[in-house]
Amino acid sequence: MSLLIQNCRLVSPGVDRAWCSLRAEGDRIVEIGEDLAARAGEEIVDGQGWIAMPGFIDIHSHGRSGADFCDATQEAMQTLGREKLQDGVTGFLATTLTVSSQTLRQVCREAAAYAQNPDAGATMLGVHLEGPFLNPECAGAQNPDYLRLPDIGLVDELNAIAPVKKVSYSPELEGAMAFTRELVQRGIVASAAHSSAEYECFEEARAAGLTHITHFCNMITPLHHLRLGMVGGGLLAPEVFVEIICDGIHLLDPMIDLIVRIKGPERVMLITDSMMAAGCPDGEYSLGGLPARVAGGCARLLTGQIAGSTLVYDKGFQRYVRASKLPLCEAVRATSLNQAVSLGIPDRGKLQEGYFADIVLTNGKLEPQMTIVNGRIKWRKNMG
Repeated sequence: MSLLIQNCRLVSPGVDRAWCSLRAEGDRIVEIGEDLAARAGEEIVDGQGWIAMPGFIDIHSHGRSGADFCDATQEAMQTLGREKLQDGVTGFLATTLTVSSQTLRQVCREAAAYAQNPDAGATMLGVHLEGPFLNPECAGAQNPDYLRLPDIGLVDELNAIAPVKKVSYSPELEGAMAFTRELVQRGIVASAAHSSAEYECFEEARAAGLTHITHFCNMITPLHHLRLGMVGGGLLAPEVFVEIICDGIHLLDPMIDLIVRIKGPERVMLITDSMMAAGCPDGEYSLGGLPARVAGGCARLLTGQIAGSTLVYDKGFQRYVRASKLPLCEAVRATSLNQAVSLGIPDRGKLQEGYFADIVLTNGKLEPQMTIVNGRIKWRKNMG
């Protein structure tokens, strides 16, 4: 199986090449040049001057198109994997919520089954546990009925079913520092979330191996001139990756600009934190078993808390490019390479020979026109 993309602008971290060609064989990129000649039997895509970028990787998304990973069904997994293709997403972490241990086990079973299906949509790169190890005072839209203290035994149980790549938890909870070290020993990313931790606690967790902050600036201790909080700690720590939700609700555009100026384009990761209403009209939905209402694109629990987002990935990237004012070849780091590096996922996040052929082709407005996963065209605009 060979695929040739011609007449495209190739944008990858640190690279911006006009009128380029790219060849994939099997699931890998094998050749990049200015004018590659077609081979017999090769599938040819006329890039029409579109922008070819590494496929987007969403490491924090709960749902889309009426489905939620915590539905814990194969139908929901397949819907999410298929529907995210139109957003330019080629890889994702199946992200859970604070739900019962039984539901978490079933989510992992369905994620493992999805990963074995060669005809699935975007690639399931692993599982992200957001909760249940969260501070009740900072739970936000997480279900308080299932909150618990950090438990590496539960993580091990789930990791044996499907690979757990990342755990979001509150580092101020009892036993959290030992939990952090246990995660690091297992190669699982430790990420602070839903936290009242002050700067000193954050620094202790960082020394124990914490390397991420989940939905930065949201549901964590803010920056104050006399109390740095977790926001200040995250800005100061050069090796820590921060997730940001660029929907105009969770962060103002000037704040996005400030974060990128301080952290640099190599430590910022775009996420959606989307719930099942993403890609759907306003109305009544649910999040982790809690009723939610979407009005004007903003999702809230009936009790008033923000309930994730309704953001689709390409729209967040478009806002990020505008707000950060970065050249496209630097902005694109936040969609794919940073995620791959941070999670220790090899050979993804660049358009480079030897890397997986995960590619999104967009028009000049950064609107996806075609999504290619592992060298196979999985979605074309207006063709399903």
